[in-house]
Amino acid sequence: MDAPTKRVEIIPAKRRAMILDYLKVNGTASIGELTEAIGGSQSTIRRDLEQLTEGGYLERTHGGALLVPPLRATFEREPALNAHYQHRQKAAIGQEAATRLKGGESVIFDSSSTVIEVVRATALRRLPLTVVTNNIEIARIGSSVPEWRVIVTGGTLRPGGDLLTGQPGEPFFETIHADVCFTGAYAVTGQILTDASMEIASIKRAMIRSARRTILLVDSTKFQAPAFCTFAQLSQISEVITDQGVDADIASSLRASGTELTVVPLSGD
Repeated sequence: MDAPTKRVEIIPAKRRAMILDYLKVNGTASIGELTEAIGGSQSTIRRDLEQLTEGGYLERTHGGALLVPPLRATFEREPALNAHYQHRQKAAIGQEAATRLKGGESVIFDSSSTVIEVVRATALRRLPLTVVTNNIEIARIGSSVPEWRVIVTGGTLRPGGDLLTGQPGEPFFETIHADVCFTGAYAVTGQILTDASMEIASIKRAMIRSARRTILLVDSTKFQAPAFCTFAQLSQISEVITDQGVDADIASSLRASGTELTVVPLSGD
């Protein structure tokens, strides 16, 4: 007799990100549809929907849910959930961005979830690099790559995440001159890049000033209404890398403004 198949449990943050991904594609869904698509029991999915509703990610409907993109300028996704949201797109962007690096360069990695995917892809290439970051998880990844010299900026650790902001990290960027900076953004709106947090926006400004060129990595959902705080203009960006879900009109507008835009295909599409 064959042994029973062991059920693989999905961690809650990943399951909730999968719900948001499903609703992004389908708009609305019943609890039954979400259970079928994602797995888990209906009671588990119902609890997930309740938590996502309380967090402001979506609105509940009778027997299901409706995705409502948050319009609050200071809205920030839970870090663990955000790491899994649009993960396929972020990983594809990260693979493409990793090809921009050459051995011997100095690189600033910010704490964006898409930038972390670049770090993972670059680590596999084993290039000799000097890495500067304000993210503890990126530093952990870098510690396993003998070819990297990893510098962690220091600062105050934000609750619930691996991000360091403020002093002494921010003033540190005034003393270095890196070859390239990889940064993300909460929103790209016309010619401005914004973040929901003043502290994060401030350290992003310092990073961009410290690099000879900056590459912006954003999945296609980031082309939306501005978040709370502007940290850069598109004119400060050397290249934008996004996924194939980007609206054609937005892509055309970016290219018309002189922005170098790379649109990454998704495998299997």
